Amino acid sequence: MPRTVLIACTVMTLSCMLATTAPVSAQDKQPEEAAAEEPGDQFQWLEDVTGEKPLQWVEQRNAASTGELTGSPAFTELNERLLAILDSDQRIPFISKAGDHYYNFWRDAQHKRGLWRRTTLDEYRKPEPAWETVLDLDALAEAEGENWVWKGADFLQPSYDRCLLSLSRGGADATVVREFDVQSKKFVEGGFVLPEAKTRVAWRDRDSLFVATNFGEGSLTTSGYPRTVKQWRRGVTLDEAKLVFEGQAGDVSVGAFRTQARGFERDFVYRSITFWTRELFVRDDQGRLVKIQTPDDAVVSPHRDMLFVELRSDWQVGGTTFPAGALLVTPLDKFLAGGRQLEMLFEPTERKSLAGFSATPNFVVLNELDNVRNRLYLLRRADGQWVRSELPGAPEFSALDLDPVDADESDDYFLTVSGFLTPLTLSHGTLGRGEPEVLKTSPAFFDAEGLAVSQHEAVSKDGTRVPYFQVARGDLKLDGQARTLLYGYGGFEVPLLPGYNPTVGAAWLERGGVYVVANIRGGGEFGPRWHQAALKANRHRAYEDFIAVAEDLVRRKVTSPPHLGIRGGSNGGLLVGNMLTIRPDLFGAVVCAVPLLDMQRFHKLLAGASWMAEYGDPDDPEQWEFIRTFSPYHNVRPEAKYPRTLFTTSTRDDRVHPGHARKMVALMQSQGHDVLYYENIEGGHGGAANNKQSAFMLALAYTFLWQQLQ
Repeated sequence: MPRTVLIACTVMTLSCMLATTAPVSAQDKQPEEAAAEEPGDQFQWLEDVTGEKPLQWVEQRNAASTGELTGSPAFTELNERLLAILDSDQRIPFISKAGDHYYNFWRDAQHKRGLWRRTTLDEYRKPEPAWETVLDLDALAEAEGENWVWKGADFLQPSYDRCLLSLSRGGADATVVREFDVQSKKFVEGGFVLPEAKTRVAWRDRDSLFVATNFGEGSLTTSGYPRTVKQWRRGVTLDEAKLVFEGQAGDVSVGAFRTQARGFERDFVYRSITFWTRELFVRDDQGRLVKIQTPDDAVVSPHRDMLFVELRSDWQVGGTTFPAGALLVTPLDKFLAGGRQLEMLFEPTERKSLAGFSATPNFVVLNELDNVRNRLYLLRRADGQWVRSELPGAPEFSALDLDPVDADESDDYFLTVSGFLTPLTLSHGTLGRGEPEVLKTSPAFFDAEGLAVSQHEAVSKDGTRVPYFQVARGDLKLDGQARTLLYGYGGFEVPLLPGYNPTVGAAWLERGGVYVVANIRGGGEFGPRWHQAALKANRHRAYEDFIAVAEDLVRRKVTSPPHLGIRGGSNGGLLVGNMLTIRPDLFGAVVCAVPLLDMQRFHKLLAGASWMAEYGDPDDPEQWEFIRTFSPYHNVRPEAKYPRTLFTTSTRDDRVHPGHARKMVALMQSQGHDVLYYENIEGGHGGAANNKQSAFMLALAYTFLWQQLQ
């Protein structure tokens, strides 16, 4: 079941992990908060995101990087090839159902910012469906003089005639929310409008919303997210909205939502205490909040009359101890009344974990990871027991994702299947009714002839077996000469799965490069314990795992340090930043995107305070002792010989502050190290605001790597 209701407000983006991978918004941080410099931090002035002097510094380094990397015909050819892939009309237009229509948001060469459009399922089945445009974002941006970037739509149920549109200026997390009528295809005159902020908003009914936003002084947490949620009725000002819940300043965020399944409507309020702990409350008819008594580190999801609980730690309840990583289910009303008859739908093993689950009116679908390979299992209640069966047809190395079409009302689903070398397929079916119907298949965007996928294991420093995927030519000569790109993330319980990435294929594999994905600790490949093994003082295990994979590639003579490059973004940028400072001898080139690097100040910049549950608290001297060991900004040495590195970020990243990358480059250049830097003016944490920018930044990265690793 999607966890976005409870944790999307805090989780770090995945876009920087898979493909391309701030200014300080007035409602998030006041300028004076970043004014007091840390002792010895000579480059803290670069944290002034839109200051004249820092932007001049950015402009100079952008010019140097583009001057070196973009002048060749090879760069132009690659940039055009990648843009053609991203803009291709042959891509699958993914859809979501709202009422009688299926909606899609689409960008291509003619629609830079994008079209929001819709069709019917029968029409969608056709090779070239007829689409009805609902909103042209390019036309809207031109008419309003704004660089709008699409951030999604939340529909009013069950009528589906209204929605709340979220639009971002330049791709930042902060959005403007506006009520939109999908029948007239116009914004509602006098409708709900919320100014730019990191808002959490949900429909309660046609004339009221749950709103968590910047209500003024004292209404935000130290992480820059809302700490108060209110119920806002149509016809009154936002200032007059009724308080529903107020969290603590040190929390990450709060919010509220209403489940809309007919006959099972309920109001819920959540309080994210840390990144990994939260409380969920049911709101009764009198407005009183009743806490759901589950472990604070569990992910709790109501669905119709049931309550699902995903455990991150062992839980002893009703005389039974359920293990971390298990999925439990119980009737919600009975649980609220004190009953503790929980059933375990999934039990983890050492190499098997739960990637996710989906609930429909009659079924539960488990998405299991078995040694980092997806498998789907169907559960149905029969005669008081859960009957389990496997959904067949998954390739050996594949990424599977099943999403209900309308989880509240039907058992219909969409299924996507892909592999490193297998283009994505989208199918539609009904649970319990045989094989799904293939709706769309993506074309092959790169030549995979002669390529093969294999899975290997490296042994980390403490003896832990760490799996990794390798994509290379089947006849690869093991002489240590292959240009090899090693990718990793290792944080926030995010697994890296074997999915199709056409830009990697076109820019790297097709040219003869080897691509490797490391499933290191800190990720979610083997459940919460795999993640927790690399938290805080144990962060070094993630880095030791990555080093072990790199050394195994050298041992197997796939490559050697001069030909081994690494790439990571966000938390993955922190990973490769540490590889740069810990093992510079092991790598020939580094691409470090939208990274965290200054771990002494990360919690004081933008959303950084929300990640202290992952990394620790630098203001605590005992914790700073171990945090310092993985703070690349504090471990650069003038006498060291570092592999050449390209740092990239975005001025509009209001999640991970661009000051991290800026300061690291300034420090390294001041010590005489040869590094490159490119900062996109737009894009938010994803690094780019449109396909053209994405293609350009990808071309920069792959051109740099190919040149350095020859």
